[in-house]
Amino acid sequence: MSSALATDHLSRTFHALSDPTRRAILSRLSSGPASVNELAAPFAMSLPAVSKHLKVLERAQLIKRGREAQWRPCELKAEPLKEADAWIEQVRAMWEARFDRLDAYLQELQGRKPRK
Repeated sequence: MSSALATDHLSRTFHALSDPTRRAILSRLSSGPASVNELAAPFAMSLPAVSKHLKVLERAQLIKRGREAQWRPCELKAEPLKEADAWIEQVRAMWEARFDRLDAYLQELQGRKPRK
């Protein structure tokens, strides 16, 4: 996967995760598939508004919508979350290394040995 494509995919994932309603929907789906009505129940919003949130999640490939007779279940897809977690871990490791180097430098300036 090219870097630009990965970034675009990550952008869609993080955009989808930026809204508390969408995060709540994903939390609900972590316990299993649910219909749009079931997902909408805890929110004080219309079904079309919930559907807009579901479309954002679907574009980010965080959910999959199925069709079983009259029931259209939504299901969580975890792969984009794993990719986002891997990216966050890389950035965290980079910043920790930078902070460790800064700490060592500051300790050196103060005439102390760096902490390990």
